[in-house]
Amino acid sequence: MGEIAFQIRELNEKIERESAFVDLITNEIRKVIVGQKHLIDSLLVALLSDGHVLLEGVPGLAKTLAIKTLADTIDAGFSRIQFTPDLLPADLIGTMIYSQKKEEFIVRKGPVFSNLILADEINRSPAKVQSALLEAMQEKQVTIGSHSFELPNPFMVLATQNPIEQEGTYPLPEAQVDRFMFKVVITYPSREEEKLIVRENLAMEFPKARTIVKPEDIQKARNLAKEVYMDEKIEQYILDIVFATRFPSQYKLPQFSSLISYGGSPRASINLARAAKTFAFIRRRGYVIPEDVRAVCHDVMRHRMGLTYEAEAENVTTEDIITEVLNNIEVP
Repeated sequence: MGEIAFQIRELNEKIERESAFVDLITNEIRKVIVGQKHLIDSLLVALLSDGHVLLEGVPGLAKTLAIKTLADTIDAGFSRIQFTPDLLPADLIGTMIYSQKKEEFIVRKGPVFSNLILADEINRSPAKVQSALLEAMQEKQVTIGSHSFELPNPFMVLATQNPIEQEGTYPLPEAQVDRFMFKVVITYPSREEEKLIVRENLAMEFPKARTIVKPEDIQKARNLAKEVYMDEKIEQYILDIVFATRFPSQYKLPQFSSLISYGGSPRASINLARAAKTFAFIRRRGYVIPEDVRAVCHDVMRHRMGLTYEAEAENVTTEDIITEVLNNIEVP
């Protein structure tokens, strides 16, 4: 036990030193983005966990500006792809074109070959285009013709979608949504925040974030975040949360049995553990506490559960179920 305590103490000191840049990045982003603390934290956790983010919210809530600002702080490549109903997979990943000069086909790479990709309004395009992007997310490579090309590192996709009820949208299939580490729902700013936003946009010069880190620093931080200590009790806690969405009756939640059509997949457990470690890292701690798991739980789980028609009829959402699960599962 003393050995573990000593290792955690050492790790704590190391993380205290190495994670200082997180505060610098956050401060730079806050110069540009007013409020939206949860969004900024989620973007950083996903970036340092090598995950992707699906953002849902009505237009005009700084979704695009947030990822653009994050790219500015990292000295990384940034591509914005506007998804439309007539978009083709080749518009995304690239294609082979015939060069008359060389008398052969050459590869023209698409905008997906960048570090940070903003897939704007991903639900405006049909499944063929969505799956081309999601393959790149999963495999970290793209095949054009008979050649496979590795994508740059770090590679992170931030996809935005308007709420599904809006017309002219193609809902993302469950298996594809599962590839996103987080689904973050953004709400309107407060009255005070909106006053600042108006002032900022009417000022002579709009603020811009400075470059703080290089892509290799991100890779170093990712490796260090993986070292964060997670006790077996925390692992059991994570499994309890995920299994409670699959077998609610076994966790004294029988009222959800008829409301959940399927629970969190193994990816939910993996991402919950990974995100909790990274959340501890950005809080400059070398060990995971239950609050870290609870802080990321809604974003990791909300898109990984299916609800029955009965749940929709009773106006029960995945948010309600996750909250109830967290209130009922014993905290270690």
